[in-house]
Amino acid sequence: MSPKGGTEIQHEFLEKHLDKDLLNKFRICTSVPEKIPLSQYKINILWQKNSYDQPNLAPWFKNKDNHKKYDYYVFNSHWNYEKFRMAFDIPTEKCTVIKNGIPKLTLKTFEKKSEKIKLIFHPTPWRGLNVLLGAMQLVKNKNIELDVYSSTQIYGDDFKKMHDDQYKDLYKQAEELPNVNYIGYKPHSYILEHLHEYDAFVFPSIWEETFCTSALESMAVGLYTVVTDFGALFETCAEFPVYVPFEKDYKILCKQFAYAIDAIPEQLSQDGCIDHLKFQQKYFNHFYSWDKIAYNWENFLKGILDARSK
Repeated sequence: MSPKGGTEIQHEFLEKHLDKDLLNKFRICTSVPEKIPLSQYKINILWQKNSYDQPNLAPWFKNKDNHKKYDYYVFNSHWNYEKFRMAFDIPTEKCTVIKNGIPKLTLKTFEKKSEKIKLIFHPTPWRGLNVLLGAMQLVKNKNIELDVYSSTQIYGDDFKKMHDDQYKDLYKQAEELPNVNYIGYKPHSYILEHLHEYDAFVFPSIWEETFCTSALESMAVGLYTVVTDFGALFETCAEFPVYVPFEKDYKILCKQFAYAIDAIPEQLSQDGCIDHLKFQQKYFNHFYSWDKIAYNWENFLKGILDARSK
């Protein structure tokens, strides 16, 4: 299968929601500069979703002569833009922030009947699966159960062949833990179809996310959310989740995250929690609907054309 991670999915949404004739006036490259050739006849845009410190793009940005190759730069978060601005002194007049978006989702109804608390983790394994499995070994509540969909398969067969072996011990651990179900890769459409069946999204990220669409989708559906405050997560998730402070010592982070997971049943039973989650649903579906994100893109692109016509 061909790679279809978050970047590819967001690009598909862009093509689906915007007028083709408008998009055809632009050459939009995602994340890695010049991975598709620059166009002499179109307006070149780099849609930057990767982090400033990635080895496949940092050397390009360090060479300031490269900065003029693109007409505009679009960043997926203010956190990401600020990192590039400070690290590479990119031309700010060429930069804007347009965040990622979500499609229409099946929302949680909060009519829970089972005592079991169902958790989900579906980001890639290097984003904190090791910490989460360590935390699940420390969780005391027997009614808490985690489903893990984490896999390298999301980036395609070739990527999986190159990288999957280093995570096999984690997958094996997930299969053997009594409070964890290792399911493995499922397509994005499957995850979105079933998200509302869960109670909480748990994400002890040890990777500096530049946005985090997995968290966005989970919170839009109405899941109680526990994350670290690493990278752009505090921007993506706003005031809604439980933040566990990032800790370089993963043993300490496991303990802190286990404590937060053990507290989920009590928190869900608190007066006001359901109202909080319903407001969370409204917030994320209002501000991050692809109808709204597409409107931002359309205004940006048409503004460029209008400015050039004068």
